Parts: sequence; C-alpha cells; structure tokens
Amino acid sequence: MKIAILDDYQEASRTLACFDKLAGHEVTLFRTPAASRAELVERLRPFEALVLIRERTRIDERLLARLPRLRLVSQTGKVSQHLDLAACSRHGVLVVEGSGSPVAPSELCWALILAASRHLPAYWHGLRQGQWQQSGPLGLGRSLSGLTLGIWGFGKIGRKVAAFGQAFGMRVLVWGSEASREAAEGAGYLAAPCREALFGQSDVLSLHLRLCDQTRHCVGQTELALMKPDALLVNISRAELLAPGALLAALSAGRPGFAALDVFEQEPLGRDPLLAMANVIATPHLGYVTRDSYECYLGQAFDNLLAFAAGAPVNMVNPSCGWEGRVQEPPSA
Repeated sequence: MKIAILDDYQEASRTLACFDKLAGHEVTLFRTPAASRAELVERLRPFEALVLIRERTRIDERLLARLPRLRLVSQTGKVSQHLDLAACSRHGVLVVEGSGSPVAPSELCWALILAASRHLPAYWHGLRQGQWQQSGPLGLGRSLSGLTLGIWGFGKIGRKVAAFGQAFGMRVLVWGSEASREAAEGAGYLAAPCREALFGQSDVLSLHLRLCDQTRHCVGQTELALMKPDALLVNISRAELLAPGALLAALSAGRPGFAALDVFEQEPLGRDPLLAMANVIATPHLGYVTRDSYECYLGQAFDNLLAFAAGAPVNMVNPSCGWEGRVQEPPSA
C-alpha cells in the first residue's frame, strides 16, 4: 500500500522499532502541514492509507471528494472531531483507531507545574546570562505542599495528575461530570461543590477534558477572573477549551497570575502574544511526545493498517462504510 504519515514534525517514525512493521509498503513522511487545501490535496492524492499522528488535519467531505484512492485512515489514539466519520463512510473510507496512554502527558503536566511554581525557566535564563538566583520580575517561587490542586476532568490523565498532587502533599479538588466527581470522592479526593468553587479555590488548576461541542470554549474570562492572583492555570489538553483571547486578557488583568501551556489553537505555532508574557511557560505540544509513547501509539496505528491490508480490519470506527469491497481494489486513476 502507499501510505502517508502526516505531521511527523521530528521525523521520528523512521527511528522507531515499530516502523519495521511497514516493510514492504511504500511510506512517505510529511513533517510540516500543507500551506493550503490545494497543497494538501496534491500531497495526499497518491495515497491509499493515511496515518494521522495528530488531530490537525481536517478529513472532511471537501477533501475526501478529491482523494479517490484513499481507502483507510489509521488514527493514533482515539478519533476526535477532526474526522468527519459520515463523510468517510460515504466515500468508503474506513477509519480505525488505537488507544492511548496517560503516562507521558501526566508526567509533562507535572513537569510544567513544578517548573512554573519554581520559575525554573526564568532562573535558567538568568543563569545563562551570568545572573545568580535572579528570576526577573517573577521573584521567588513557591512550594506545592499544602496548596490546592484543582482538576477539571477525572479521566486517565486527571487521575494520574491527582495522584501526583497527593504525593506532593496537595489538597486535591475535582470538578467534572457527576460520575467524575463520584469517582474522585471514591478515590479519596474532594469534589468541588460547583465549577465556580473549583476556579476560586485552586492554587493550581489543570484542565483534563476532551474537546467536543460541549467543552469547546467552556472556560472564559468570567471563570478565569475567579482565580487567585497567584494561581497557576495548566492546559495540556486542548487550547480550544478556552474562549479565544480569554487567557491573554485574564493574565493581563492579573487573574490568574500564571499559566503553563502545551497546546495552542494554531499548531505548529508561529507568533503568539502569550509567549511574550513573563508569567507564561510553554512547550510545543509535547504531552505524548516520548519514544515510549510513539512506539505505543504508532505501533497500534501500524498494526491496524496491516490488519486492513490483510483483509481483516480491527478497531473500526465506521465498520459499515463498505470497506469489504475496497481492501483488494486497485487504486483509481
């Protein structure tokens, strides 16, 4: 099969042990996003299968109509809103998915919390300039023990971050669905009585929600204004959970006092005013970017692709798309 792996920013795929699974197939890696839809179509036109590392390529009716050879989309992790499943089914394109691991993103979340709380990037910058124990305008950092860690969303990642907080002596306060709050209490944590209490009481507030219609822009300036002047907001989930411009305005107004970010509305990121703020630390969407995670995520994606090529697909999201007649179908001209 002719296979394209999209958004492999570091060209990491070829360095992985799991890449050997694709021996015998023609594989092309794309490091950078297409500059336009026309360029994207031109790139993808020759391929029968796509492996999506990320969720930044929108697979919709307009694109699928111009990719007659495409038969399979293998998504690393779970399928999200970037894939129009109905359109894929109309065009006979099977979508398969894998599962994820909370380990790497949870660890990155905690690394950001520690770095932001102790102002490590500012101290490191000062040290490189020959300044001893100088963090610029940020001043002294703070310890986490005894502070309140707020967590919105108590899924796999939220649970691990809660455990980290507890290990550091923090009071853990959880908000989310009724089921999430009950699970949090069952695990020995506190459930916030309301969303406003979560924002108002948290010294560190970390977002762990999947992006969907219900969660898009669920955090606005009203919620952020409830936070303490020295509170830290952490977002390793999706930038679109926050209303456009809300975090920049809130940080400029002084509530919360700090932010630690791994996700942005436009990725890869160009200029962003948040990056110019002294009270913001940021990483380039590294939540799951470790060798272990890539072996897990891409290994599953490749296994799903090989199962399809063998005529016995697994982990299908839209099994009624008519894939049966397309497995051995020669590519359209």
